[in-house]
Amino acid sequence: MTDAPLIRYEPDLLRLRAPNPSPMTGPGTNSWILGDDRLCVIDPGPDDPAHLGALLEVIAGRPVSAILVTHAHLDHSALAPKLTRATGAPVCGFGPADSGRSPLMRSLARDGVGGGEGLDHGFHVDRRLEDGTTVAFGTDELVAWHMPGHMAGHMCFGWRDTAFSGDLVLGWASTLISPPDGDVAAFRASCARLRDLRPRRLLPGHGDTIENPAARIDWLLDHRAARERQILAALEQGAQTTEGLATTIYTDTPSALLPAARRNILAHLIDLMERKLVRADGAPLPEARFELTSGEVEFFSERHWTPPNG
Repeated sequence: MTDAPLIRYEPDLLRLRAPNPSPMTGPGTNSWILGDDRLCVIDPGPDDPAHLGALLEVIAGRPVSAILVTHAHLDHSALAPKLTRATGAPVCGFGPADSGRSPLMRSLARDGVGGGEGLDHGFHVDRRLEDGTTVAFGTDELVAWHMPGHMAGHMCFGWRDTAFSGDLVLGWASTLISPPDGDVAAFRASCARLRDLRPRRLLPGHGDTIENPAARIDWLLDHRAARERQILAALEQGAQTTEGLATTIYTDTPSALLPAARRNILAHLIDLMERKLVRADGAPLPEARFELTSGEVEFFSERHWTPPNG
């Protein structure tokens, strides 16, 4: 059942999966259609004529109050302009693709940190959503939460006892964190916040429904903590580049996924530099060599991690 392109979870909740499977999107991007007489669409998906046609078939001429976008990656947002033209609905999200970057990440982008995989550079919103904004459709509504980590402008949406988690928490793999948009510290904080909101289920941007959100989020935090330990252990053997660390750590990863692995490692190294556990021979760019500082190494605990100052 979960492999079907169209699934009705509730009378007013459907998932339509886009036909864009890949090593980075899993079985494809999930588009969510909420409502009965008046609708809301979350993540219209990639710019694919077949997917647009399938969405319009599900919408069936009913009014659409809003098109919500969790984040401006092409596989989630690119279809938004065409869906707006077809329905008249406004596009709602955090802002353009580079919105929300920290001063450090903006500086690294200028320095040539790379990244930006799949950014929808032409993305714009008709309505900018702040953290805590409510969006009404018919007699129903949902709330927008700014939850960066996978992307600086990433949003999740709460509806009844459900959270739409976008690419912050996936139903099939761990999350890509690629600077200057991906940020490990922000990812940890957003995961902890989402867990503390205690949704009954998560409906992700890729993969199937997550029926035990706390366990899945704890796994993700465990995974990031374990990856950090691997990086620090490898650096105990001497200075290394991100490519060298990826070769050492990701020994059983398919070659097609190694570029993403290097970006995840770079994100960890930037976080470790911010915590003064690691230093680089210059700016923390992919070609830099990284080494341990002389400071005491302090690991994040896995399941009991909480954001600093809160």
